[in-house]
Amino acid sequence: MRTGIFGGTFNPVHNGHVKLAEAYVSALHLDRLLIIPTNIPPHKTNTGLVDGMHRLAMCKLAFFNHPQIEVCDLELKRECKSYTVDTLEQLTQLYPNDQFYLIMGSDMFCSLTDWYCWQRIIQLAVICAGARQSNMTDLNMHEQCRKLETLGANCELVDFDPLPISSTMIREQIRKKEPIDGLIAPAVADYIQKHHLYQ
Repeated sequence: MRTGIFGGTFNPVHNGHVKLAEAYVSALHLDRLLIIPTNIPPHKTNTGLVDGMHRLAMCKLAFFNHPQIEVCDLELKRECKSYTVDTLEQLTQLYPNDQFYLIMGSDMFCSLTDWYCWQRIIQLAVICAGARQSNMTDLNMHEQCRKLETLGANCELVDFDPLPISSTMIREQIRKKEPIDGLIAPAVADYIQKHHLYQ
């Protein structure tokens, strides 16, 4: 089975995440895509990070109508930092016959060799990336792809047009009581309002 892995804080999950997930399922011909909210991200501060159970619930609402996409609480069950290599090792044990496709943005793709145990990561999964930023040229991405492949990685570059949305932007608009219509799923917006998140 071809299984994609899409991790992140999803704080909150937004329509850009949904569009990206749909693009990867189609481009990589995935049988399923696992959405994995992080517990404690090693590369970010926890400022403004709401409880993992809220983020998990919002992800389930955002991807409710996508049968190939599953929301997974694997990292939220850990009390330690959410290192990608630990998640891949655990998934390999759970699904020993699967081929894993690790999805990341262009910024993460270009800094992969700075990650904890990156050598093991490229053994366990195909590294997949798409352009998150308009100033990240295809040439730079292809150069990074060739560099990683010389180090033993198997890479897949996916071409798509990302939505100009960020979780930071949404949190700021909520704090300012500005509308977020069209940025997140209505069910997620209702959940945020009901639980008074990001106020």
